[in-house]
Amino acid sequence: MADVVVKPQVGGGGGIVIDDDWPGYSLDLFSYPAHYSGDLDCVVVPHGVIMDRTERLARNIMDDLGDHDIVVLCVLKGGYQFCVDLVDKIKALSCNSNRTLPMRVHFIRLKSYLNDLSTEDLHIVGAEDLSFLAGKNVLIVEAIVGTGKTMKALLKHVESFSPKLIKVAGLLVKRVPHNSTCLPDYVGFEIPDRFVVGYALDYNEYFRDLNHICVISESGKTKYKI
Repeated sequence: MADVVVKPQVGGGGGIVIDDDWPGYSLDLFSYPAHYSGDLDCVVVPHGVIMDRTERLARNIMDDLGDHDIVVLCVLKGGYQFCVDLVDKIKALSCNSNRTLPMRVHFIRLKSYLNDLSTEDLHIVGAEDLSFLAGKNVLIVEAIVGTGKTMKALLKHVESFSPKLIKVAGLLVKRVPHNSTCLPDYVGFEIPDRFVVGYALDYNEYFRDLNHICVISESGKTKYKI
């Protein structure tokens, strides 16, 4: 069995690196919706591990940005669950420490996938006018970063509204060919180049109701393909 190791990264948000030959956890070890039976290969990150890692990221964010107002920019749809849990962890820290982090939350939607393929056609919804970000500290919360092209385009768009500071929290960074240098400041997990679902990550809108992050099976792709 391959090791799962911690790899420090710039910005205090060193991600947990899951090696390419990591086989994942057997589905038999976890509970998941019966309607996805046969649609998944394995569990890559169990829900409890996601929550523990999210709490650590919240502490890192508090250390860096505490006592400064921030605008949280949640990237829908896949990032909503990570954003909710991250904001909750930050709120808990604000209530139980001598530092606080006032937050406002705004939602935007990015869409660039068709089935399991990323397309060049990027749609940004809800970000047409972000003028309220001028002079503000911004935390972009995204579920997964692959090639970095989508994040690079989003950052360029957000920067055009002259915020004071931009930080990015990404739950997952996927090791893919031609990965750009546009990586999050706070990383949950670095994962192999496999298509993952669950914890609000979808395949054609399915699997958002799955708590764990799992690898979709080939039969699952075929079943839900459009």
